[in-house]
Amino acid sequence: MKLAILSRNSKLYSTRRLIEAARERQHTVRVLDPLRCYMRISSDGFEMRYKGKPVSGYDAVVPRIGASVTRYGCAVLRQFELMGSYSPSSATTIARARDKLRTHQVLAAAGIGLPDTVFGDSPDDTGDLLELLGAPPHVIKLNEGTQGAGVMLTEKLSASRATIETLRGLYANFIVQEFIAEAKGADMRCFVVGDRVVAAMRRQAAKGEFRSNLHRGGVAKPVRASKAEVEVAVRAAQVMGLGVAGVDLIRSQRGPLVLEVNSSPGLEGIESATGLDVAGAVIEHIVTAAGAKQRKRNVELTDY
Repeated sequence: MKLAILSRNSKLYSTRRLIEAARERQHTVRVLDPLRCYMRISSDGFEMRYKGKPVSGYDAVVPRIGASVTRYGCAVLRQFELMGSYSPSSATTIARARDKLRTHQVLAAAGIGLPDTVFGDSPDDTGDLLELLGAPPHVIKLNEGTQGAGVMLTEKLSASRATIETLRGLYANFIVQEFIAEAKGADMRCFVVGDRVVAAMRRQAAKGEFRSNLHRGGVAKPVRASKAEVEVAVRAAQVMGLGVAGVDLIRSQRGPLVLEVNSSPGLEGIESATGLDVAGAVIEHIVTAAGAKQRKRNVELTDY
């Protein structure tokens, strides 16, 4: 099968592992920098070029679209979709997952547990907004932050007010959430591929830090997710429309709560912590799904 990996850097761990996994399974694979892809859009068809040469005939695309290039990267992925290539997550679902507020609204509407969250725009409503959430500590998150960047913990009401006022002064989009104290600085990353969790790790925040992200000094170790945690992680990914996702959960007194659904989860942390071939699971899922899509298309064509 002919595969394309949309990635800005072929030397990144996740990209390299996907290349290795694809070649080990005898697939042809090429890395394409989405910012070097350009497109022709016409009522008589779609065309793409890469560094001056035509791009066509890819059975499937593996999107590794960074947050900084979401808009253009999703446009490129959408063009591939219109040209007939399969992707485990569509351009629409990736863009939706990048918006934390929208993600929480979608998950909550599906009845999936998550920390209580508030959002408002007017400075005149800050006091009532925080009262709606409850007493501090509060967790304040930039709406499109990644890897723990833009996540702040405020332990006093005055600090919450000051932080919100500062962010509004910078015209930043953010949400405010309850702090789940019983988690004790730990969360769980469930790596969802299709309808199963192929690997899970527990991340513990470093001393003096509340963010458990590995990029913030967190320590990871393999963990066996409970049946309830697996069900929540898989359902969260499916509700968001993601065939491959990193679902971050936190253990609370009211059960597993979803913190975030990552549409381009990194492979280094989860593979290092668990020793599992997660890249291989991703490639196998994509190849199987792309093959099923091709067979369905062939059947539909023979029906005419």
